[in-house]
Amino acid sequence: MSTNISGKEMAGKIRRKFSADVRVQKERRIWVETTKAKLPSLCKHVKGLGFDHLSAISVTDILKEGKYVIAYHLWSYDDKMALTIKTKISRKDPVIDSVGTIWGKNAQIHERESHELFGVKFTGNPDLSELFLENWKGPPPFRRDFDWKAYVRKEHYDKENEREKVYWEEEA
Repeated sequence: MSTNISGKEMAGKIRRKFSADVRVQKERRIWVETTKAKLPSLCKHVKGLGFDHLSAISVTDILKEGKYVIAYHLWSYDDKMALTIKTKISRKDPVIDSVGTIWGKNAQIHERESHELFGVKFTGNPDLSELFLENWKGPPPFRRDFDWKAYVRKEHYDKENEREKVYWEEEA
């Protein structure tokens, strides 16, 4: 049951309700940038506009800014339209409200992944348990400042073992 709404018209509906940066990238592709505080109400609003499917949640680590960009990738089956909502949060205290009450278990699994790989805490998500990295002892491995070589050396190689000490030698 398509409403035959254009990307420009949909962007206008979002822009009228929220003072957010809304752009039509292509006819059926909309990008919205908003604040962390406005994210929950914006998500509820766009779900009411037909964006029923949360395809993914992605995290981009902007090390120079000390920020993470959290992007919510949405799809409207009725309007055959994609919507991406982006917001920035601090890397030092990466906490944001969960969208699990809006998109259910689909959101929950994406939030678990972002929590495990980047350390983002989703307030209100009841299960941020391990998803991929069982018994992981290190920092979130997808952070840009994660030194994987040092981690592997420390966790998997013995400095005193003759065959493995080469991994501890200074790099030229």
